[in-house]
Amino acid sequence: MFTEHSPFLNEGVPPRTKVAIGIALVATFMCALQVTAMLCGFRGPLERLISDYVGTPAGFTVPWAALVVALVAVPREYRLPIAGAALGLDVVFVVGREYVGLPAAMGSGALVVLTGLGVFALTRWTGPQRDTALKGVATGLLLVLATKAGDAWLAITSLTRPTVLDEFAVRADVALGQPSWVMGQLVQHHSVLYFVLHWVYLELSAAATVVAIYQLRNVTTGGRWPRHFVVRTFLVLGLVGPLIYLMFPLVGPTYAFGSAGGGFQVGDFWPALLPPVDGTAVPIAFDTSTPRNCMPSLHTAWALAVFIHSRSGPRWLRVGGTCWLVGTLAATLGFGFHYGVDLVVGAALCLAVESALREPVRPAPHARLRLIAGGVALIVGLMLCVRYLSEWMAHYPIMFGLLIIGAFATLAYGFYGTFFARVESVSPGFVDPASTHDATRPFTPSAQDQPGS
Repeated sequence: MFTEHSPFLNEGVPPRTKVAIGIALVATFMCALQVTAMLCGFRGPLERLISDYVGTPAGFTVPWAALVVALVAVPREYRLPIAGAALGLDVVFVVGREYVGLPAAMGSGALVVLTGLGVFALTRWTGPQRDTALKGVATGLLLVLATKAGDAWLAITSLTRPTVLDEFAVRADVALGQPSWVMGQLVQHHSVLYFVLHWVYLELSAAATVVAIYQLRNVTTGGRWPRHFVVRTFLVLGLVGPLIYLMFPLVGPTYAFGSAGGGFQVGDFWPALLPPVDGTAVPIAFDTSTPRNCMPSLHTAWALAVFIHSRSGPRWLRVGGTCWLVGTLAATLGFGFHYGVDLVVGAALCLAVESALREPVRPAPHARLRLIAGGVALIVGLMLCVRYLSEWMAHYPIMFGLLIIGAFATLAYGFYGTFFARVESVSPGFVDPASTHDATRPFTPSAQDQPGS
């Protein structure tokens, strides 16, 4: 989680020991989730992983994104044969599933080849070539494991939180203009927009993969592995965000106030009618199958991470990152999956995590600590307001709306001023927070490395 110059890192620990500790922690966490799943009666992450290998994979995007990230870290002459082998194996799996009567799904070939690539690199390659390839394979596998752990955690939220706080959220959202109802009206009545936003929402990992490929493009040609890149932010957000689900369980407007509630909804309001907000908010009893995964909006956090990391790329990458962020925000609201306050908390979480992961900026080493503290304060403060001051937020929407927007704008401006404004006014001793260069040496970014280029 921390950079190699972080004060929280024990630089005396050998690299192999760090790797062993990391593997042990991941294995322990996955096994603990699997045991919990077996005790609670749902499919655990290891079962889901085995199904992706030899059964019916949950989807093809994540396994193929993981393989593509790993391929960037292997020599160029190996990439096309490896990708061809994965595609051919995927076709074989599809034919085999069709033969035995299983659904036709792709993804197993990419996962099998990714694992085989790790074994091949470990046993056949040596030196920097092996180390770089293994880092790529490990990064890809972590993406796959994170999705399996996330699926299991969502089941845990629905089983351990029998009530949800959506009535509090819908009242608090009056301060932001009830954006889910506004976007819901727009999206639900335009089929083309619905299709585009649905694709953007589901394929967020593809956008992250494109940004990761750009950031890792030089690792096999003499460049060092980046100290910080978008995949690290994705993984940390996926670890921290779900913990908040348990603290503030929400199911979203389309479930709590729409037809998707399965009989547990307050009423059939979303997106046509605004629900009444003049009464006293109370926790709502809900089913044991709908995940409580609204607060924070991790789709917003991940899309903002893609946007931030695309800033150091060429114009086409910056435009893509911007479009994906806008499309994701519109989709999360337009499909009724989130409230406006969820998006603010998700964005604040992203900025706090990014500030923690990025290299300290000279000559202001304490700037990122202030950003982390500010992000945490905004997250905790807004959640407390939603829980205990939602009626006030509904009665005084302009005041609370300005406070929320102003607080986040201050955090965003501080983040920009700390990590990006310094790049645009390059000084001779500036060090790029996410560069692959030695932080002890002066570095002047090239034109394509500057966010404003």
